[in-house]
Amino acid sequence: MKLLYTSAIAITLFFNAATSIAQSKSLFNGKDLKGWHADVPEMDKNPNARNPFIVRNGLLVSLGTPGGHLITDAVYKNYRIEVQYRFAAKPGNCGVLVHASRSRALYDMFPQSVEVQMQHTMAGDFWCIEEDITVTDMETRRGPKENWGINGNKLRRIKRLSKDVEKPVGEWNKMVIECVGDQVKVWVNDVFTNHGTNCTAQSGNIALQAEGSEVEFRKVELTPIRKLSKDSK
Repeated sequence: MKLLYTSAIAITLFFNAATSIAQSKSLFNGKDLKGWHADVPEMDKNPNARNPFIVRNGLLVSLGTPGGHLITDAVYKNYRIEVQYRFAAKPGNCGVLVHASRSRALYDMFPQSVEVQMQHTMAGDFWCIEEDITVTDMETRRGPKENWGINGNKLRRIKRLSKDVEKPVGEWNKMVIECVGDQVKVWVNDVFTNHGTNCTAQSGNIALQAEGSEVEFRKVELTPIRKLSKDSK
């Protein structure tokens, strides 16, 4: 027992020597979309187009159409973000985009970023959108190397590590994404689902998608993570 206790202390001290976790803050206040802005191409062309991002009964809701993104006003680096979401009516598509920068960089719709997929049965996949990331077993999880790419019809999807991690439709899912340096780690319902390294971006906005399906969010919480140098005390 003493050995296990000593080992636990050693592991904790090692983690704290590498990172320092600050106090969490909610990015959604349950009342309005303060701190966010919508980028919806259809709204540029049609003044009567609806904003697909609303607050309803204390939930942040992506109505799914017209397609677009809800983007944080602030830029973030070295953090952990937790979203709790559900497809209320039927399973569909959505995503959390990290390290987002240039708007409408792909297909005049998607901002330059790394998408962490939320699509039902694929939650935790990476999609490369004008940014790239590396995982283990790349050819198994991404396909033939000669077809890899970050735009157009290239192989941009990198499959997750674990299967069958989503809850049934109507139940709440939890996704945690940790971005520290050039690494991105993902957990879905407390199951480790992906780990990317050598990411070509290390900071940016965070975005939620409207991509065809209605999705409800009850929690969007960010925790800053401060990287410490070896000499830090």
